[in-house]
This record gives sequence, C-alpha cells and structure tokens, in this order.
Amino acid sequence: MTGREKFQKFRVFVAILIKVNSFFPRSFNRYLFSFFRNTIGQIGLLIRYVLVKNLSESCGENVSIHPGVYLFHLNKVCFGDNISIHPMCYIEGAGGLMIKSNVSIAHSVSILTTNHSWGDLNTPIKYNPETFEKVVIDDDVWIGCGSRILSGVTINKRSIVAAGAVVNKDVMTNSIYGGIPAKLIKKLDA
Repeated sequence: MTGREKFQKFRVFVAILIKVNSFFPRSFNRYLFSFFRNTIGQIGLLIRYVLVKNLSESCGENVSIHPGVYLFHLNKVCFGDNISIHPMCYIEGAGGLMIKSNVSIAHSVSILTTNHSWGDLNTPIKYNPETFEKVVIDDDVWIGCGSRILSGVTINKRSIVAAGAVVNKDVMTNSIYGGIPAKLIKKLDA
C-alpha cells in the first residue's frame, strides 16, 4: 500500500487528530515537533504530519517528514500534496518557502531562505544584517541528496536537482541541474 493509499484509508482519523492538536498552543506544538523529530515508523510520520499541518502556513495531504528533519519558521512555509522530505534535511523558511505538489527531497538537503549581508565594512560579516528571500519549489521536482538550495531561488516544474548541487539561480522547467554552482546539464523530454 502506498503512502497516498494509507493516507486516504485513515483520512478521517488523521483529520480528528489534526483538529484535536489545533487546540494546543503553537509553542507546545513546536516543542512536540522537536521531541518527536527522530521517532521512526508510521507513528513518527503521523505525529510530524499532524504537527506540521498545524504549525505551517498551509499544508496539503500526504506530506511525509522522515526522522531527523529540521524545519524552522514553519509559519512561513507552504506545503502542497504528496511531498516527501527524507532524513537529515535542514529546511529554514524565515524568508518564505513554498513547496508545491509531488516533490521529493532526498536526504541531507539544505533549503535556506536567509543569507548574511556584508555591506557594513566596520562590522564582522556574521553580525551584518540578514537578508530574506523566498524559495519556490514547483510541482513535480526531485531534489537529490546533499543538495543546497539558496535563498531567492525558484525551481520550476518537472525538474531534477542532481545530488550535491548548490543551486543559487533559478532552475528551468523540464531540466536537470547539477554542479557547484548548479548549471543546466540537460533538458528533459517534454
């Protein structure tokens, strides 16, 4: 049975859990998310889904957050449907993050929506103000393991980011990008 089939089978039960959990304070739900970050199996996936559903700006159906995923500023993150985020990912949404539907994010991926500025020469870079830029990951995208998606980037529909890539510019529709910095490797057949 696929994740989508399991989700449909238990849809009513999941909806009840989401409703009950919505009465808890956000700070308590953030604590629970951290507490259950490494819980394995179907129970861990269910708990994290219920919490993300109530903590994120919006969240669709069948969003799988695997163990060991770090999610920050969920209130500025929008999730579509049928998303899988695999272990050891670091996803920070302070600048705004939209992950649309049918997206697979492999293990050890970082998605950053902030950056350090360096304009004040009299202040160490680490103390210069942060900048915030939205990241958009469109429908039908696969992000390979160990990739880094930097702030201000849009990854357009039906695209693949190769393992280990550092994406600092937009990714075109129907394409594969890889390398450091990521560049077009090939176009996918439409």
